[in-house]
Amino acid sequence: MLTTLRNAFKIKDLRRRIGFTFLMLIVIRIGSQIPAPGIQEGVFDSLFGSAGNSLNFFDAITGGSLERMSIFALNITPYITSSIILQLLEIAFPKLEEIARDGEKGREFITKITRYITVGLSLMESTAMAIGFGRSGYLDAFGWNFKGVLNVITLIAVLTAGSTILMWLGERITDHGVGNGISIVLIINIISRMPQDIESLYSLFIKGKTPARMILAGAIIVAIIIGIVVMVVILQGAERRIPVQYSNKLQGRRTVGGNSTNIPLKVNTGGVMPVIFAQSIMQTPVIICAFLGKGQGTGFWAGVLKGLSESNWFDTSNWIYSLGCVLYVLLIIAFAYFYTSITFNPLEIADNMKRSAGFIPGIRPGKPTSEYLTGILNHVIFIGAIGLTIVSVVPIALNGLFNANVSFGGTSIIIVVGVVIETLRQIESQMMVRNYKGFLSE
Repeated sequence: MLTTLRNAFKIKDLRRRIGFTFLMLIVIRIGSQIPAPGIQEGVFDSLFGSAGNSLNFFDAITGGSLERMSIFALNITPYITSSIILQLLEIAFPKLEEIARDGEKGREFITKITRYITVGLSLMESTAMAIGFGRSGYLDAFGWNFKGVLNVITLIAVLTAGSTILMWLGERITDHGVGNGISIVLIINIISRMPQDIESLYSLFIKGKTPARMILAGAIIVAIIIGIVVMVVILQGAERRIPVQYSNKLQGRRTVGGNSTNIPLKVNTGGVMPVIFAQSIMQTPVIICAFLGKGQGTGFWAGVLKGLSESNWFDTSNWIYSLGCVLYVLLIIAFAYFYTSITFNPLEIADNMKRSAGFIPGIRPGKPTSEYLTGILNHVIFIGAIGLTIVSVVPIALNGLFNANVSFGGTSIIIVVGVVIETLRQIESQMMVRNYKGFLSE
């Protein structure tokens, strides 16, 4: 990685792109510190404290903007949600899927629709937040008077504009910087929370302990982090390669084909999306009730909310709430199969192979090939889902067992590792293109 970055800085264009990306990230971090107008100070510190670890993931992907209620409080979550919505719509409407595959023109159309949905979602979320905060007494002024209405409208406009600006900055990074801009914004948000998490771990396990316990605790923490990172790297890179052979064809007087290749099936076919889906479904009711000041009672539904909140899982004083983790694991596995089903179509792969005179050795073309790919895919997805579950649940279990309130969990590590690997690959590919250009120009 260091070698790649060092070589990239030797190329003027890449050096300019890296510098542009760095400046945009500085702008984003400054905006994350500017408080949104009309909100009472200190209210959200107590709110996040009462919600426990339930808001940790959402606060991590916003880089602390949500907890501070800055102008970037919504961050890029509306953009991520709109992208997921469009992917699901492509399954429901084949015409939309056809447009998405129509080269550069199709991608521009999908990007434009994604922007519109992002702005719409930002407006809806900011409106719900402003009204909810007002009813809960979190705003400086709220009510059917000029000052109250103006305060709500201002907050809605600021939060919507903040999310839209972040989307625009992410697209500028994609065009003039390095890597995928939205992913870069997401990773810098997560990394910005790491110092706070390290401080929390230090205060809980190392500070004030004897030298021997300090060394032991530090070594265990580092070993756990390294172990999870290594597992994520393996999970991201692991794949099952299915051999494909192409028959010889006679074109004019030449024989073409006869070559062999393979179909790489990634073990973690869904990436981090199954975990994000599962966390969103589990935590959304908890977050809504926390903002409304509900869910702190002793009734049945209060118990259900506590079971959905990961802050109550693996609590040695009350194990009953850990049943929510079982639902969480089942959702991850279910969404791993679901997300893969909308991104990988064995029947389409089999038909393309048949048209190209390709076949899997020992498997007949057509339907038998599709069934064979489906069977292997199901096994691969299950292995990947189990790996995702382990990476996601281990940090939550450690938080619950040792009362470590940190936001940098398995999901964050998957995102960081995946984005870093993909960004380095893009930098290497750009360096390779420039080397080819230099060779051809000589």
